[in-house]
Amino acid sequence: MDYVVENNVVMNTSEIKLLIVDDHDVVRVGFRQILSESGRFLVAGEANSAAQAFDQLRKDSFDIVLLDISLPDGSGVDVLRKIRERYPDTKVLILSGFAEEQYGVNMLRAGAAGFLSKTCTSQQLISAIETIAIGRRYVSPKLAEILAEGLSAPTDKPVHEQLSEREFQIFCRLAEGKTISEIAESLFISVKTVSTYRSRLMEKMGLKTNSELTYYALKNGQIQ
Repeated sequence: MDYVVENNVVMNTSEIKLLIVDDHDVVRVGFRQILSESGRFLVAGEANSAAQAFDQLRKDSFDIVLLDISLPDGSGVDVLRKIRERYPDTKVLILSGFAEEQYGVNMLRAGAAGFLSKTCTSQQLISAIETIAIGRRYVSPKLAEILAEGLSAPTDKPVHEQLSEREFQIFCRLAEGKTISEIAESLFISVKTVSTYRSRLMEKMGLKTNSELTYYALKNGQIQ
């Protein structure tokens, strides 16, 4: 491979292969246009669902997946986890309609190589992909500020950010109205295990009922 030094950063001059996963056509078109015009990336695949994404990943290899956090047939958290397990060399950049303070920390903790709000600029998107392509994690200025504040005042951060990766997965599903049986089936774990995680996360968050959890999720922008 060929490399050049740009602004003291080693850049791979070969095209970076991307897979865009988003259920909105206009979003995929917009990202594809921005990235194609840069001349540094190859949008080698698109998908509008989790199923289509994994179909693409089985057929071809990609350097980076641009992944929407909300898909019609699966949570971005679960898609991220499966990509990490099945395609460890493929990095994932989360692109979400939610702001960094709502999901960013949890998605980085779950293994994302970066997190961007869809309100980002074209240059931020390009910068994020270039950063991830050289093996580093991308953290936006806003998310870096949130992380720094968390270090200095950990008790002030939203309680859902204190959840483990698995607890956060189950929290998202409960907030969407999924039953314990449905969650167990989708995560390939037992109903008893889901119930244990539910009890643990409810205790951490100071909640008693699923209704309270759903209200919290709505209030904090975790669901719409």
